[in-house]
Amino acid sequence: MAQLAFILSILSVLIAVIGFVYTVRLGRQQRWQGELDGPIPKPVEEHAYLRNPMLLAYVLAALLAAFAIGYLALRSY
Repeated sequence: MAQLAFILSILSVLIAVIGFVYTVRLGRQQRWQGELDGPIPKPVEEHAYLRNPMLLAYVLAALLAAFAIGYLALRSY
């Protein structure tokens, strides 16, 4: 059972990394095309990283995956 959990943990981290890379590439491609949505509100300008839901989702997913891997690794001993 521990091997299955380890494999699923690695798979979830791999999916998160692939999704992050895809999102970054898509963002760069859209920036190169010059697509702008409109003016950015002042609170978002001041806290660009904290107000970015996609970035927060990736950070939380990575932390959750790391916690799950660590928990399962410590529990197996």
